[in-house]
Amino acid sequence: MASVSMTVNGRAVSGEVEGRTLLVHYLREHLGLTGTHVGCDTSQCGACVVHVDGKAVKSCTMLAAQASGSTIVTIEGLADGADLHPVQAAFKENHGLQCGFCTPGMIMAATDMIRRHPEGLDEKTVRAELEGNICRCTGYHNIVKAILAASEAMAKGGKAKAA
Repeated sequence: MASVSMTVNGRAVSGEVEGRTLLVHYLREHLGLTGTHVGCDTSQCGACVVHVDGKAVKSCTMLAAQASGSTIVTIEGLADGADLHPVQAAFKENHGLQCGFCTPGMIMAATDMIRRHPEGLDEKTVRAELEGNICRCTGYHNIVKAILAASEAMAKGGKAKAA
């Protein structure tokens, strides 16, 4: 067994896990944060993306023990109470989801993408950076539109609006 201690969505958590426990399973099974999805178990789909110390990480590629001491943000920790994060609002306004399975990972990847490109994004960059996230429903058009709208809104310091 391994002892883990980390901050998840602003809350200090700790516990004992088997050494082979993946971060995605720790979040879902030990902390009940089921917004982080397990889609492929091979790090191909991106449904499990969370932020570890401010960077987007596929949580199925990291052991919970490796995350010990880190600050983790999941989709549940992105909104500010009832106020959606600008990326969440943009996905809603621009119909950037269909079945919703990939949405948490897409939103977490998008918030990191926008953070790394504060000068703004273009469609080519968004599409290239989403290569590690798979959506089987939308064809990505509205997802890209949502990310561009959120990027623009966040650059202006406001909420995301439909493009």
